[in-house]
Amino acid sequence: MNLTQLTVFREVMETGSISQTAKKLNRTQPAISLALKNLEKALGLALFERKGRRLVPVPEAHYLLAETAGILDRLSTISTTMEGLIKGHSGSLNIATMPGPSAFLFPRFISQSVGENPEIRITLSSRSSPQIMELAGTQNIDFGFADFEYSFGRKPQYSAELIRADCFCAIDCEHPLASQGSITISDLDKTPMGGLHATHPFQRKVHREFQDMSANYNPTVTCQYFLPLIPFVSSGQCCTIVDPLTVATERELNLSNGKVVFMPFDNPLRYEYAILEPDHRPPSQLALKIKAGWKAEVLKMLKELKANPCTEWYGQEGGEQN
Repeated sequence: MNLTQLTVFREVMETGSISQTAKKLNRTQPAISLALKNLEKALGLALFERKGRRLVPVPEAHYLLAETAGILDRLSTISTTMEGLIKGHSGSLNIATMPGPSAFLFPRFISQSVGENPEIRITLSSRSSPQIMELAGTQNIDFGFADFEYSFGRKPQYSAELIRADCFCAIDCEHPLASQGSITISDLDKTPMGGLHATHPFQRKVHREFQDMSANYNPTVTCQYFLPLIPFVSSGQCCTIVDPLTVATERELNLSNGKVVFMPFDNPLRYEYAILEPDHRPPSQLALKIKAGWKAEVLKMLKELKANPCTEWYGQEGGEQN
């Protein structure tokens, strides 16, 4: 007994005809007759009485039909489910992103990508970048999006696709520097500055840039991530160097009511994002689809900002790509 035989049997039960079953299944009448004959042989039971051109089922055939319908319907459900999984139209996804993009840009992308598809389940967590690296390393997420920090010592259990892009300086529109086409680190000497916590890798990078230019870094406001700094900038309390996705978020949300301008640097200060992928957790088709879509969305936004993005793999062989 096999699925082909059961499929033929169910259609014959519904049509009562070999010829109609052959048309419906797009097969020849001899092939239908042979499948039915082999099924009866396997069961040791004649399932139909032949009356003219019609086949009349015996009582046992009705019991077999009930069992067959359950098997074939279940198989159809499995086939449909697998097709959805393969095409990325169904499944579950566990993603972690750093606070900035998780406030607006990433949820917007996910909602547009998934739409109203009830077959997709999304778990989206907002975590610090070290926490996201830990989740990726312990294989507890499908992928993550974070600030990147190089790992020293033991090899990390994840791969990272880096996206590098130019930073900007957020300045109150009435600030004297706002009239310039671009600025330098030296222009910010002794200027009240907002920034991230001193232990953040980007903040350490900013401090090095000021030291290299013999400029005095004057921190007056410290936040966990960039977006909360924008109100302080718009009120004229400080300037701040921000990542380009913060610029994209502000342009979308206009938190400052147009009171903040974003200035490029003469000598670009680069920011590094990372799309983190666990090494030992094979990605689903849905995860591959969403991850590729998010990468394309990020690169699109960065190009629109003229932030000069490029990508590079970390954790496996590969070179930088423009």
